[in-house]
Amino acid sequence: MIRSLAPAVRLAGLVLVCAWGTASHLFAQTLVPLEEFQANSPAPNNGEVWISQEPVGTTVVDPELTLSDYYASGPYCDPCGCEPWRQQWLPDGLIYRSYMAGPREPKMQLVHLEETSSGETLWDVILGGRRALWRNGTSNPMRPEGWELDIEGAAIIRLNLDHERDVDVSDFRFGVPLTYGCGQWQYKFGYYHLSSHLGDEWIVRTPGWERKNYVRDAIIFGASYNPTPAWRLYGETAYAFFTAGGAEPWEFQFGAEYAQPGVTGSRGTPFFATNGHLREEINFGGDYALQFGWLWRGESGSQFRAGFQWLTGHSNYYQFYDESEEQYGLGIWYDF
Repeated sequence: MIRSLAPAVRLAGLVLVCAWGTASHLFAQTLVPLEEFQANSPAPNNGEVWISQEPVGTTVVDPELTLSDYYASGPYCDPCGCEPWRQQWLPDGLIYRSYMAGPREPKMQLVHLEETSSGETLWDVILGGRRALWRNGTSNPMRPEGWELDIEGAAIIRLNLDHERDVDVSDFRFGVPLTYGCGQWQYKFGYYHLSSHLGDEWIVRTPGWERKNYVRDAIIFGASYNPTPAWRLYGETAYAFFTAGGAEPWEFQFGAEYAQPGVTGSRGTPFFATNGHLREEINFGGDYALQFGWLWRGESGSQFRAGFQWLTGHSNYYQFYDESEEQYGLGIWYDF
């Protein structure tokens, strides 16, 4: 009985911690007397009077990276005029960043989860990354603009903790996206290859299971929009010109993310992310993921996160693409 309640207790504890952290973060920023804000404000510029958004005693790690990426003469650089464009090889930062709650994105991930239908304890691991090869645009790594060619890759692996950490399945992805960003909008167009492989330990443990030779070679198009500096909305579609092992051509992905922009320092900031994925091979059903927790971001724009994840729907491992799953757990992520 006590063991069966342990996952619920861990989940309740995480929700309370995240709720307390979010409330304290917002309370510190909103309930500061106006006199303290005004006392902390810099001298007016060109006759304008404005109030600092930082409470007294708060140190802005780098105000240029926090605000000037989004605000120039208006709420966004318009049109792409914040900095002259120039040719760059292997620049820092990314114009079109990976989706935080996307379960197949190139990033570093470890999620300790409970699978409710089978009762198994699993690790979902991603060993991957994404880097810019070339850019014709601005050089600020926090929020660059212009044209950019990237390279990405990831090994997406499931380990079974109930069976001596067996490798149940591993999917491999490689892609070359071309991206463009200006102001509030970013776009992605490119190619990716994905193949799915059943683990040797799973084959030995489940001799009657039939392996699927699941393969996709696809052309992808995505668009991302920032209605405010803290919010991101996105959607993408992909058409596979070569498929095997039960894969069908069309897929769609969409979601939303929230996190305060800029360098966070050691204090960090709360985040929220959600992602949906629909696939033709399961009659345009799919999976839905929800994440929330705490985030730390450095000057390169890369970020480390820790928090809670819940995923429901069809499995995001393509050897089991027609199987239903529901899982929840705690995770850490490093996003490029």
